[in-house]
Amino acid sequence: MKNWDDLRYFLAVARKGSIRGAAAKLGVNHSTVSRRIDGFEKKLGVRLFERMPSGYLMTQAGEEMLRSTERIETEVSTIGRRVVGGDARLSGLLRVTLHDSLAQKLLMPDLVLFCQAFPEIELELLLSDSMADLARREADVAIRISNDPTDNLFGRRVLRYATAIYGSDDYLASHSLAHGGADLTWVGWNDSVRDPQWVRESPYPNAPAHNRIFNPLAQVEAVKSGMGLGMLPCFLADPEPTLRRLPPANATPNRDIWILTHEDLRHTARVRKFLDFMAQAMLAKRDLLEGRCPRPI
Repeated sequence: MKNWDDLRYFLAVARKGSIRGAAAKLGVNHSTVSRRIDGFEKKLGVRLFERMPSGYLMTQAGEEMLRSTERIETEVSTIGRRVVGGDARLSGLLRVTLHDSLAQKLLMPDLVLFCQAFPEIELELLLSDSMADLARREADVAIRISNDPTDNLFGRRVLRYATAIYGSDDYLASHSLAHGGADLTWVGWNDSVRDPQWVRESPYPNAPAHNRIFNPLAQVEAVKSGMGLGMLPCFLADPEPTLRRLPPANATPNRDIWILTHEDLRHTARVRKFLDFMAQAMLAKRDLLEGRCPRPI
């Protein structure tokens, strides 16, 4: 017997003693109940009810079916409670994907606080700059840097982080900022030319982009070591004691930070608690993320 709905209809009629009573309980019309009971009896090859003017009376086969079905109902209800109870408890594995720059330089203290506040939740951090597929359950939660997140996810845009131009103390002491940065060099990102648009639109358009580093943490280290200027996220560069913002020291809004989960997981207690906790943690760092904590030259 593969269809629990057949048993639901049978139980309703057995308990109410009539098609109309069962229909009211199930929230369907009486013809649907009648059709389902007739079909169920036909599949079983046995009559479960005697149709009487006073209502539906169970046959002996129907009474035996009732006992078996009530046992099944108890087991189904138990399974449901356990599943819901598991989701309602703040415990279990929670797989979170985020960029390593967010984990290492921004959110790790808050992740520790979350673990301390909810010790029964076990975090598994997947540090990657690729987009984990939440629909395939590659992760339960994603903290993503994107201006265009996938439509079928549930969550929120927390804020937009900013970037600014930085150089190290030693590099700036030995290089001139005059003449549009002709004495300077940019550390490039993934650009294939030495004067990409972001360089041409910067205050130092005469400084070529030389060398390419795709990872923001490695870019920060390169700028600290004197490879050149960097267009860096403020939350990474402003806390570094040897880095300075270059004039005009403005922070430029760059990309959004989202915290997201799959629609099917939005009501899971540990997921919901993590979404709220980490969103508040990021909002508490708004000034740093939006570039209002500069150390100008």
